[in-house]
Amino acid sequence: MSDSWVREATATAEGGQLRTGDGKLSTALASPLAPHCNGLAPEELLAAAFAACLHHAAVEAATSVTDEAHTVQVRAQARLGRDPDGCYHADVRASIAAVGLTRQQLAKLADRADRLWPFSGNGGGRHTLTVIPATSGDR
Repeated sequence: MSDSWVREATATAEGGQLRTGDGKLSTALASPLAPHCNGLAPEELLAAAFAACLHHAAVEAATSVTDEAHTVQVRAQARLGRDPDGCYHADVRASIAAVGLTRQQLAKLADRADRLWPFSGNGGGRHTLTVIPATSGDR
């Protein structure tokens, strides 16, 4: 564990609502068990969280690869499923794009970003994460 935490946040989910401790995010929640509910579903929140976190890491990593770090784009797709034992599992696929990079530079950027952020690789069988450079049609 790190003794030098950079940031900290809290969020509370209760009664079909989600809100962050600072109040910057407040939204209704949908449930995979109650499809009639309106709001953000867990897979949408997961995709948004992974995209935001990986974007931060990718921008940081891009500063060593390009002067165009501000053009970094991360697209994340999250899927939730159930194992035969009824436990949820998640599969997240993220692609990273940036203006003006060669395919090799983009691959280097994706690899660095994947290593920088804390949710890389296999989550012990309950989640998988794949980070790849975007193809020309992904942007």
